[in-house]
Amino acid sequence: MKLVYFLDTCSSCRRIIKDINPGMEFKFQNIKLQPINEDQLDYLASINGSYESLFNKQARKYRKLELFKKDLNENDYKQLILNEYTFLKRPIFVIGTSIYICKNKSNIGNLKDRMKSIT
Repeated sequence: MKLVYFLDTCSSCRRIIKDINPGMEFKFQNIKLQPINEDQLDYLASINGSYESLFNKQARKYRKLELFKKDLNENDYKQLILNEYTFLKRPIFVIGTSIYICKNKSNIGNLKDRMKSIT
C-alpha cells in the first residue's frame, strides 16, 4: 500500500508533496473531502505507537478549544481526529507498514531515502 493523507489547502502539504514527488503509484486521500476512517486511523496508530503521535497540536482549533488545558487520553485523541480533519498531522505517507509524518526535516529526509530505495 502506498498512500498519502494530505489537505489540499495546506501549503506545507503541497510543498512537501511537490518536493517528494511520489508519482502515480501513490493513492492520495484529501482528508477534508474524504475524512480518515476509524480503520485507517487505527492502522496508523498501530504503526506509529499512539493516537497522540498523529495529533496536530499546532492546529488553530486546538488553541481555540483550549485543549492544551485538558488532560487528554488516547481515546480523546482518536475521537478528536475522527471528528475533525485538522487534528491529523499531515502530510502522512504510508509505504507498506511504514509511515512518515512529514512535520519535520528528519522525517522528510527519511522518506526521501525510502523513496530512492523503492524507485
